[in-house]
Amino acid sequence: MQAVVEMGPRLGVAPTCAALGLPRASYYRHRQPRPEAKPRPTPVRALLPAERQAVLAVLHEPRFVDRAPAEVYATLLDEGRYLGSERTMYRVLAANAEVRERRDQLRHPVYPKPELLATAPNRVWSWDITKLLGPAKWTSFSLYVLLDVFSRYVVGWMVAPGERAEWARRLIAESCQRQEILARQLTVHADRGSPMTSQSVAQLLASLGATKSHSRPHTSNDNPFSESQFKTLKYRPDFPDRFGSLEHARSFLGEFFRWYNTEHHHVGLGLFTPHDVHYGLAEAKRQQRARVLAAAFANHPQRFPGGRPQPKPVPSAVWINPPLDAEARARAEVAATQASGTSTIVAPEPSGQAVLAADPSNIPNLTPENLDMAILQ
Repeated sequence: MQAVVEMGPRLGVAPTCAALGLPRASYYRHRQPRPEAKPRPTPVRALLPAERQAVLAVLHEPRFVDRAPAEVYATLLDEGRYLGSERTMYRVLAANAEVRERRDQLRHPVYPKPELLATAPNRVWSWDITKLLGPAKWTSFSLYVLLDVFSRYVVGWMVAPGERAEWARRLIAESCQRQEILARQLTVHADRGSPMTSQSVAQLLASLGATKSHSRPHTSNDNPFSESQFKTLKYRPDFPDRFGSLEHARSFLGEFFRWYNTEHHHVGLGLFTPHDVHYGLAEAKRQQRARVLAAAFANHPQRFPGGRPQPKPVPSAVWINPPLDAEARARAEVAATQASGTSTIVAPEPSGQAVLAADPSNIPNLTPENLDMAILQ
């Protein structure tokens, strides 16, 4: 607008407005003096100042101080008094800056969004519990799954009759022992279920030197990898509607997790298996795939209009809720990569009679039979 004011007299208002994409009507409206706002006249039906003070005084009475204007209005009518309508009471309160929630209610705190970065296996684990329908109506089993965020490798799982913090603590302890977790190496992320926020699990993570992280309440997107893994399980064609027993569930899930870890080509991992990424085999397989694609390109280059194809890369960083600022995200990735050094090994707490898996392709399975039987009572 200021450019039109300065150049319009020399170049012409119409061409200047056309060059700047400004309507001429806006320019002329801007040049006209704005009329002074006239005060709004007081309605004839408005209360007098003394009457407004009387209404405010009644609303300030001890018996009405925490009541809504509708309650005050009805109570006064029952007493044979009329000071004004319900809407008038609201106007009087608004004029005195007293329109708000008058009851003392709980204010929910603002939970920070978890932002976790994994640049290698065994840096960030995600775990959750899902229900499996049992043999009869209203019966179910609980499936505990510990998942490595970087490789999507299931580092531990357990099927139990229900949810208990002690079972979760034992599962985490066994999985940390199998994976040889170092102090200050691991962050364990979960939602806010009672086993996840229990004191026994928090004490275990503190003794292991692991950092705990929790999702925001009622925000499933804060734990996306566990939710996605459960969907992969339950959308399998052979997933049963109900499990006949705990033994049936363990047998089915043992086969499923073996397939998921060692045979399932994960789209988020560049079509490598979680086992390949977790144990550092993906890069060699990627080079092998590159040689196969190069040979196919050499035999039939006309079939590849985009040039020689390349296999999908191995992921280098995986985020839970990445920062919106790309520069801040890059700095965090560099800092996390530089900080991934080694430290002393912390021995986990005794874990009962669970059997360790010697072969890394085996999936650790902790069952209630491995736990102290007193816990199951």
